[in-house]
Amino acid sequence: MVERLMKKYALSRRGAKDYIKACVACTVVDLVKMVPVGLLYLLVCDMLAPVLGYERQFNYYLYGFGIAGILVVMYISNYIQYNCNYFNTYKESASRRITLAERMRKLPLSYFGKKDLADLTHTIMSDCTTIEQSFSHYFPELSGAIASTCIYAAGLFIFDWRMALASLWVLPAAILIVAFSGRVQQRFTVKKVAAATACEDGIQECLETLRDLKACNAEKRYLDGLKRKIDLVEKRNIISEFATAAFVVSAQLLLKFGIATTALAGAILLGRNELSVMTFFAYLLVVSRLYDPMSTALQNLAAIISCRVNIGRMNEIYHTPLQTGETAFEPKGYDVAFKNVKFSYNEGEQVLDGVSFTAKQGEVTALIGPSGGGKSTVAKLAARFWDADSGQITLGGENISEIDPETLLAKYSIVFQDVTLFNNTVKENIRIGKKDATDDEVLAAAKAAQCDEFVEKLPQGYDTVIGENGSMLSGGERQRISIARALLKDAPVILLDEATASLDVENETQVQTAISRLVRDKTVLVIAHRMRTVAGADKLVLLKDGAVAEQGTPGELEASGGEYARMRRLQNGA
Repeated sequence: MVERLMKKYALSRRGAKDYIKACVACTVVDLVKMVPVGLLYLLVCDMLAPVLGYERQFNYYLYGFGIAGILVVMYISNYIQYNCNYFNTYKESASRRITLAERMRKLPLSYFGKKDLADLTHTIMSDCTTIEQSFSHYFPELSGAIASTCIYAAGLFIFDWRMALASLWVLPAAILIVAFSGRVQQRFTVKKVAAATACEDGIQECLETLRDLKACNAEKRYLDGLKRKIDLVEKRNIISEFATAAFVVSAQLLLKFGIATTALAGAILLGRNELSVMTFFAYLLVVSRLYDPMSTALQNLAAIISCRVNIGRMNEIYHTPLQTGETAFEPKGYDVAFKNVKFSYNEGEQVLDGVSFTAKQGEVTALIGPSGGGKSTVAKLAARFWDADSGQITLGGENISEIDPETLLAKYSIVFQDVTLFNNTVKENIRIGKKDATDDEVLAAAKAAQCDEFVEKLPQGYDTVIGENGSMLSGGERQRISIARALLKDAPVILLDEATASLDVENETQVQTAISRLVRDKTVLVIAHRMRTVAGADKLVLLKDGAVAEQGTPGELEASGGEYARMRRLQNGA
């Protein structure tokens, strides 16, 4: 049962066990709430004893201690239920978010290429919150209501099956009404979630592109579109709530007929002298209490049906295969070799087609070529951000697809064109490259990356907080911090994707000098569009239309008069 609950409801093993405890606790609470009905029945029997023709045996102690005992038992049972329902659910919710984050950390980047940020954020925040609410308010109470009602039903049938049928026929009918609404509710929930995700995506995009919108006088047009998305979220929520309410209210209305049919059947049987007055009274008492938990349970059932969409979105992350591999990795050297590698981001759209080359240790290998040729894709495949469709990529002779990604990336220092910085100090942003680095090591890497020039002008120097993604810095300054981070890591393989693209000529020359000094005996893959950036490379690999068009030293390619020579002439002419 535990395994089934884990798979069906995206629970941890502890969460599944806690859920079972919560269901039992809710069942006990519902059963305890029926005890006062029994005590009231006894009290009425005592009060009506002379009328019914037998001697009154009113026991003050029974009712006094009975009431006190019921209150104590109700307090204890509700206390246990509260802990099982809420505290355990919140612990599971915290564990779920951490598990999701850990799992996404190990997912291949190809998964994130198919999902936008707002969609994943919605799953971690909104979907987790919805499931948390469901398991603290809905699931256990529904299970408890069904279990306790089954026990009540068994008792009612034991005393009089005719009155039991008159009392209980509405329950399966009401449940069926809500259950049959499942497909309708799921369809509306999918649309509601899609509208909410699109709205979140639009708000985030608006904040990120506000400068461009202002520059193009496009604010009003964009905000009009965003307003339509917000209105659609409101509309979808209203429709979804109405669809749920239509079925739930109909089912709850049907439950009310149970009281009427119980009274009618009891009156008929009473008139035929086939039922005693007190038995009739007992059934009326029971049904007045019986439908309350079931009425709530029907609301819960509707919420649970709606919750399936959120659970399905979460299970999609759980069921996506992880990138795994050996954690023990001791390569013989650090040559990076591509052997007939083919790759596509989307099926039928070939990005790399039979790429083969070797970037040797101790050499700088530059990847050049026109935009869209596959240069950045090669660099990302080399670090196993994606796995190749076919062919083989090796590091030191070891197939990287068999190495754990985190173990593999310990051997890489990477600077990509799109720099990511954190809302922290300059020093801590650099220290990310090596978490146990001393201040002296951090400052040495910063100096080598030519960071001193601009850091000295900051209010607190290297202790200045630079804002979200380095918002206080220019593009070139941000890129130099990223380069310092990679240099500090001092890994045997270095990937530089347009690492100096945002630097002016003077700083580019200085940074290139620093990089050249620090990459000795390392395997270096450089991606660049400017020919002067790769003029000092040991080897050039020219990629065009996803294939290797030329490779060799700069001198050899210049002498051959091919694509490299043509690109060099064009840039010089420009």
